[in-house]
Amino acid sequence: MATTETKQKINLGFWAGVVFFAIVLGSIIAFGMFLNDKLSEDESAPVTSLVISGEMAYTTKNDIEAAIEHINFGNFFKVDVNKVQKMVQTLPWVYSVSVRKQWPNELKIYVVDQSPIAQWNGDSYINVYGEVFQTGSTNLTTGLPEFFGPEGTEDIALENYNNLNELLSFGGFNISELVLTERYAWQLTLKNGVMLNLGRENRVERIQRFMDAYPHIELKEDVQINYVDLRYDTGFAVGFKSIDTNERV
Repeated sequence: MATTETKQKINLGFWAGVVFFAIVLGSIIAFGMFLNDKLSEDESAPVTSLVISGEMAYTTKNDIEAAIEHINFGNFFKVDVNKVQKMVQTLPWVYSVSVRKQWPNELKIYVVDQSPIAQWNGDSYINVYGEVFQTGSTNLTTGLPEFFGPEGTEDIALENYNNLNELLSFGGFNISELVLTERYAWQLTLKNGVMLNLGRENRVERIQRFMDAYPHIELKEDVQINYVDLRYDTGFAVGFKSIDTNERV
């Protein structure tokens, strides 16, 4: 009897284990099916929220939306943020773009526009980093100084503009045009119309000489200063123009 009872207990334990294993296995399979259905449902969920922000002085939200209008936003997981970034980056005034997805249905785009400091050679712009860029548009709201110079001298032009304009501001002057010639000679046109020929060397000393002498230059009633040639060791030459005819006299 002891042997039969033992066998019955063993069989009962075995089948209890089988039933427990079947329950656990069924639970795992059911959970897997539920999780698969849930993921499939989430993957098919579209991007329904587009958040556009940043430092945009020239680019508009409409510009950005138009640039990415052909992107398929029907599947949150399949939206390629790198592709979105590249398409927004093609906009003319955009300097940098960052794009990221926010679970469960949001796409965030952060845009920083170019910060133009000056026009460059008539058809381009220079930004605050001395980099040249083109926009193909003229939607600037404020006037910019104009720089002219050989290709590759953009950073030199910007550095000299900043330094020389700061110096001139102490005398109440501002630069409207800066020219760096092929021989690396400098010419400045001030906002009051006076052109300064600085030559290649001693630019700071020559500008200081101009500011010291400018209040003492005697003018006739109907003329104004046209240019000041400072390419001399100690002095300078002054050219005048008629106020009425705007011609040199």
